[in-house]
Amino acid sequence: MTGARRHRRRVVMFPFPFRSHIAPMLQLAELLRGRGLAVTVVHTTFNAPDAARHPELTFVPIHERLPDAATDPGADLVEQMLALNAACEAPFREALRRVVRVGGWSEVACAVVDGQWYWYAALTAAAEVGVAALALRTDNAAALHCMLSYSRLRYSGYLPIKGNRDEVLPPVEPLRGRDLIRVDGGDAERVREFIARVDNAMRTAAMGVVINTFRAIEKPVLRNIRRHLPRIPAFAIGPMHRLLGAPEEHGLHAPDSGCVAWLHAHPPRSVLYVSLGSVARIDREVFDEMALGLAGSGVPFLWVIRPGFVTGIVSDALPLPEPLTAVVDNGMGKTSWRLAHPAIGGFWTHCGWNSTLESICEGVPMLAQPCFGDQTVNARYVTHQWGVGLELGEVFDRDCVAEAVRKLMVGEEGAAMRDKARGLKAKASKSVEDDGASNAAIDRLDYQSNRNQPESSG
Repeated sequence: MTGARRHRRRVVMFPFPFRSHIAPMLQLAELLRGRGLAVTVVHTTFNAPDAARHPELTFVPIHERLPDAATDPGADLVEQMLALNAACEAPFREALRRVVRVGGWSEVACAVVDGQWYWYAALTAAAEVGVAALALRTDNAAALHCMLSYSRLRYSGYLPIKGNRDEVLPPVEPLRGRDLIRVDGGDAERVREFIARVDNAMRTAAMGVVINTFRAIEKPVLRNIRRHLPRIPAFAIGPMHRLLGAPEEHGLHAPDSGCVAWLHAHPPRSVLYVSLGSVARIDREVFDEMALGLAGSGVPFLWVIRPGFVTGIVSDALPLPEPLTAVVDNGMGKTSWRLAHPAIGGFWTHCGWNSTLESICEGVPMLAQPCFGDQTVNARYVTHQWGVGLELGEVFDRDCVAEAVRKLMVGEEGAAMRDKARGLKAKASKSVEDDGASNAAIDRLDYQSNRNQPESSG
């Protein structure tokens, strides 16, 4: 924004109420604020962000009414997302109208809506009052391309998967049938229905799409997205947490530094960091095999075990096998600061995109254990496209775990992946330099926001 303007224009942002979605939306909010835009964050009261950690942003709750099924931690994920969409449509529309009434049409530059708010009204409500609406994808370009390709996969006979699940699907190469977005235990048709709705909203109502990625790592996939969405510009703005600087300043929660002294006592690249994210839950049997495999590997490790991580059991009630080298009992802080510690030499991850991107930025190779959603897509790219990780596979017992951990941490294969990971780290660092591709993309987004009209091409 130029100094000639008499007042700052405003962006209205609406995150999806999952931690992994709120964090990148707030990162984008801070980036736009740094460009001179005022930011209003419209949010649900369910999983509300901590406004005190972002004093220069304006927060407006929508006071939605959610059914118990939408707030139950054990709820089916797809049904939860459908319930959230249904309950939040009207409250968001009214909140957006209030913001425009208070500030005036000319003050609001655009709305940025999380891509999981698929309903048509979320993106068109802005258009009704003359405000452009953009979608933020908190997954990567590969996952978005996978979603946009579902109709083609079905038309071409690849879906539903009837044959070898390990066969690569040409429209979404290098993905196999088993790598497509899924929710285990959920209804496959409901998953495809949700994806179809997101696809439709993207094609018919979004004026642009922002993706938390960088061109050097996903340039071919970004080209494929432009073929799917020829009239919609795609802004590769990432890694957003690295664009902001110190990662601990921009998380949802203050980092837990209680394990720092323990990490300081270990040699460089000797510790495996273990975290399966903020949502995934595992059965007790899987937990026990993880624990015994880790203990049997001989590799020191730092493990995030959050409340509710094991189905039906709270974390402090878990009898942990000996010897467990260290356990972090809350997973609420950002992962970046831990991965940045020189003692960390590997990351056992669920391959959520935030965690994957943080690992790439720190040059840390990964042990991939995807659980649901886009994590299978990310895991395939980590292991077979970028070559910076090992896949645990479906056979899961303590011996396999111990072997995989040793291979990643002390084997020659792990050393080669570490070299590749350092190369990706260098590319990520270059992308966020002042003259890097991601900063150029922010400039384009800032220009489009202030122009209040979509670009004519991607």
